[in-house]
Amino acid sequence: MPLLVWLIVGLIAGALAGRFVRGAGYGLVMDTVIGLLGAVVGGWLFSLIGLSTGGNILYDILVAFVGAVFLVWLVGSLTHRSTI
Repeated sequence: MPLLVWLIVGLIAGALAGRFVRGAGYGLVMDTVIGLLGAVVGGWLFSLIGLSTGGNILYDILVAFVGAVFLVWLVGSLTHRSTI
């Protein structure tokens, strides 16, 4: 996937995850970083349950969103902050 598409998917997924978990995003840069890391985590989680990733931009955003929500929840749990 071209870099620009990765950044757009990351931004959308991170912004959605921030709004879903916190009620507000984390800002442009952090939303993008969270979304990109979420894409990696989401891809790993989906592969664990036997679902393939890639091929459809909406599906990629969904995978990145699920991974980003998990990542934000995990970090919040480890730092003892209430995120959900």
